Amino acid sequence: MKILVTGGAGFLGSFLVDKLLERGHEVVVLDDVSSGGEDKILHHFKNLRFRFVRDSILNREIVDNLISQCDQVYHLAGVVGVHHYVINPYAVLNVNVNGTQLVLQLAHKYNKKVCFASTSEIYGRSAKIPYSENDDRVLGSTAIDRWCYSTSKAIGEHFCFAYKKLGLSMSIVRYFNVYGPRMDRLDTGRVVTIFLGQILQGKPVTIIGDGNQTRCFTYVDDAVEGTIKAMETEKAEGEVFNIGSNREISMLELAKRMTQLSKSSSSVRFVSQREVYGDSYEDIQRRVPDIRKAEKTLGFKATTELDEGLKRTIAWFKENG
Repeated sequence: MKILVTGGAGFLGSFLVDKLLERGHEVVVLDDVSSGGEDKILHHFKNLRFRFVRDSILNREIVDNLISQCDQVYHLAGVVGVHHYVINPYAVLNVNVNGTQLVLQLAHKYNKKVCFASTSEIYGRSAKIPYSENDDRVLGSTAIDRWCYSTSKAIGEHFCFAYKKLGLSMSIVRYFNVYGPRMDRLDTGRVVTIFLGQILQGKPVTIIGDGNQTRCFTYVDDAVEGTIKAMETEKAEGEVFNIGSNREISMLELAKRMTQLSKSSSSVRFVSQREVYGDSYEDIQRRVPDIRKAEKTLGFKATTELDEGLKRTIAWFKENG
């Protein structure tokens, strides 16, 4: 098939591109590389089945042309990362809402199937654990920028379901803390890169609050497998799936484990939420997916153990900086 991957030059997108090309597909990537350069996909530039288009998903003419020529669309493009929620909520909302609407509108126009990349942030701060796909969403005030990303992705999901009623073939995946090699810059973004940046520089690892907040981490290879299954599995049509591991770990334990695996002497420093993010952020105490639907419908289960995934990630960053 000829497959369009929006956001395919990013961390998760680049691994998805690897796998699709490995399976013999022709792949076109649309990415404005606003979160970094083209490094993550440079190894494909001489592949005749690969094409890179450096542009925005807000460019209607470009998006129309690319979707009209493809068979499937993996829509991963979006503004992600806590620093973006806090510093530039407008970009988060503009790209994630308007860009997604445009992609879905044109996919419907040309009758192309879409897999939409959503997030565990959808569930907000709900105290009901584990999160199942039809659970209620519990969010904070709209005056807190932290919730704009969750809201933008929820609107994207609403558009998916609305276009489904109009005849669009689609599926949705909600990722739970995906990590691995090629993650974006150290020191920013995901907690793994923040911790790793501090560890590799010999600095104390900063823990917000008491460090008892928990997350479930998903190695990138597993996330890609779940994404492709959501696109290709017939029974996944029109459905949404949690893609992740349900093995829970506290932020304090994660910091200690990463320090040990890195053979680092970095200490732990506890900081307040206000010290790091000011008044524009609210933390979530626990985030755990109910993975039964993905197991039953997709035959998907994340299998990479956290220590193994962290070892691969740490080794990659030590080698590549």
